[in-house]
Amino acid sequence: MKPGKELLFLALGGSGEIGMNVNLYGCEGKWIMVDLGMTFADPAYPGGELVLPDLAFIEARKQDLIGIVLTHGHEDHIGAIPYLAHDLGVPLYATPFTAGLIAGKLEEEGLTGKVRLNTVEMAGDFRLGPFGFRYVPLAHSIPEGNALLIDTPYGRVFHTGDWKLDDSPQLGDPSTEAELRAIGDAGVLALVCDSTNVFNEASSGSELGVRHGLDEIVQEADARVLVTTFASNAARLKTLGHVAQDTGRQVCVAGRSLDRILGVAKSVGYLTDFPPTIDFDTAMRLPRREVMIIATGGQGEPRAALSRIAFGEHKLALDRGDLVIFSSTQIPGNEIAIGRIQNQLAAQGIEMITNRQAPVHVSGHPGRPELAAMYDWIRPEIIVPVHGEMRHMMEQARFARARGVPHGIVQKNGDLVRLAPNGPEKVSEERAGRLILDGDVILAADGSTMNERRRLSIAGLISVAVALDDRDRVVGTVEIDIQGIPVEEDREAFLEEACDAAAAAVAKGSGSEDKLREAVRLAVRRCATDWTGKKPVVSVLFVRT
Repeated sequence: MKPGKELLFLALGGSGEIGMNVNLYGCEGKWIMVDLGMTFADPAYPGGELVLPDLAFIEARKQDLIGIVLTHGHEDHIGAIPYLAHDLGVPLYATPFTAGLIAGKLEEEGLTGKVRLNTVEMAGDFRLGPFGFRYVPLAHSIPEGNALLIDTPYGRVFHTGDWKLDDSPQLGDPSTEAELRAIGDAGVLALVCDSTNVFNEASSGSELGVRHGLDEIVQEADARVLVTTFASNAARLKTLGHVAQDTGRQVCVAGRSLDRILGVAKSVGYLTDFPPTIDFDTAMRLPRREVMIIATGGQGEPRAALSRIAFGEHKLALDRGDLVIFSSTQIPGNEIAIGRIQNQLAAQGIEMITNRQAPVHVSGHPGRPELAAMYDWIRPEIIVPVHGEMRHMMEQARFARARGVPHGIVQKNGDLVRLAPNGPEKVSEERAGRLILDGDVILAADGSTMNERRRLSIAGLISVAVALDDRDRVVGTVEIDIQGIPVEEDREAFLEEACDAAAAAVAKGSGSEDKLREAVRLAVRRCATDWTGKKPVVSVLFVRT
């Protein structure tokens, strides 16, 4: 697939899911990539740490890929860069704060100087082949949230990235209504738009409202206050710095990612008024009423600061009557992990407040009123929902049509769409899979390693060792080790019967060694199935004497 005289769109991540955003645009023989994100592994990938996009489609055409343009610095938009960008061999483009975060990631992986990273000033523009790009600042929960205005010979695309509308932003200067209307006045072919909060009837709200809500709650607290939020939410960090000053508290920061965000933000001119921080020992010596802790871990991450504090594994500690404020949204799928920490805190008599009880968080994504405003200002010919599960994207397509957008197309990862000419039209289905970062190795999510690990986690493992003489007779006794087999107090009886089954299979003989090994494997697995109803993985080792 080499783009002809047309404008193509292909998502390799982020369409049909929230996270791992990767979008390709093709035009006149060239491709460009917008964002290269990841998501976090879940129990479906035992032992996996991160989920990365499978870029096989563009890797096979990387001679036609001319650049990767990043909208902003959230992990689901830049997190796969240190693992995948080097192999693509093309330059990266980002605004200063996002470039600072990327530079840190490249340095950690030993890729400084090996991946070309170009910094583009806010509201700056540049060209890549048949594509022109202009960064359009929008409000979000991280500095330098940007839309991309992409100019092509076949029409302009307004690719929103993550965004919201905020009348009182606490960080940055998002584009005004007049500036966005001017973009619409000049004509926009397609609006490729964030769908995350399409079911929310109300606007997302302003960060200023969070400051007022936190001021009131923290002022009333008579003990330590710990606030947990997304590390990347630099606007919230700015708010929390003001809240600490408003309420006469000193700030202690717990979490490497928070330190990193603060450092990068200050290096490019943000958060320069953030109050000086105190170390852990000082925080524990001060009167409880004078301390505010800002910590990572609000999504239940087991090694993050909040979890370690809750379970007594950190230099910081909380006492009965202290207050923990969850200044973030609970990400679907994290309910159990968050509940584990909240139950631990509750058992210690620690009070908690979430955004369900008080105005301590606002989303960085647009609700329906904000989407309606964007449609009215940009006036696209086509709506292309992205950044959502299928239910979100279908709803945004319906909502946009009801608000007067003439055409729309709901695509999923792997759907190659022609936007122009004569679009939108689905052209083909291309490969769009997942990769797993497992330790230092990147594996296919549906490959043999992950499939074997799933089987092991579900059914357990039996290892069988049999010593054979030169006539294929058992020498000594069969040895069996079991892991994860649900026999509990019947373990010894089961092992005895399984050993007898293995020996009997050898005694019957089965021809070649491979056939004999398979006969032993099946005999032991049948025994396990009779005892447990499970079909475990059985590994057979023959030792020749």
